[in-house]
Amino acid sequence: MHLQQLTPPEQRVLGCLIEKRLTTPDQYPLTLNALRLACNQSTNRDPVTRYDEGTVRAAAERLTRYGLARLASGHSSRAIKFRHLAGEVLGVAEPQLALLAVMLLRGPQTPGELRTRSERLAGFASLAEVEAALAELADRGYVQRLERRPGQKEDRYEQLLGEDGRGHDAPPVAGRSPSLVDANDASTPTAIGAGSAATPGAGHSLSDDGDLRERVEALEREVARLRELLD
Repeated sequence: MHLQQLTPPEQRVLGCLIEKRLTTPDQYPLTLNALRLACNQSTNRDPVTRYDEGTVRAAAERLTRYGLARLASGHSSRAIKFRHLAGEVLGVAEPQLALLAVMLLRGPQTPGELRTRSERLAGFASLAEVEAALAELADRGYVQRLERRPGQKEDRYEQLLGEDGRGHDAPPVAGRSPSLVDANDASTPTAIGAGSAATPGAGHSLSDDGDLRERVEALEREVARLRELLD
């Protein structure tokens, strides 16, 4: 099975699994309830979500089918638990994985913002280290650089594992759609970036439910805009 573009719930679940593995290893792997709470945190999340247990469970189970996560419940535990396998599947080291997690959880950001917000996950000694890690991710097709916003001094970077869903005010400057294949089928890589044509693991093209996806994305953008106005 090929990996394709991740949906917003899948991005949020994957980002939370990576984050909690690095910040609270004693509470990892995560139970379904802990994963739901992590997804719906009001801090270090943009946008803030209100996913129910069914949404989180479905996203986590799809990630297991893609090879990005797996069930990790012990013999003595009745609770369902999940852990990520993103480092192995994507072939990136922990610092790069930390940056990906922050972008999955908070959208496009500048290198300076990424350094500050990834401090709990990976200690970058300098901004140059962050930029070097971003360059490696860009070479692999997992992130791309966006043009500067008016008045900003730094470019922003966005992850390419799935669409941001909120729209951008600047086109990409550099980057390519990443290509990955599940370990069960390593013959033909398929893009998982913003240009993907199918929802992962769904067995049908986006054209089957494109109208619904467009309506959901439009609502997400409107909610994000209203939050900005309230802020």
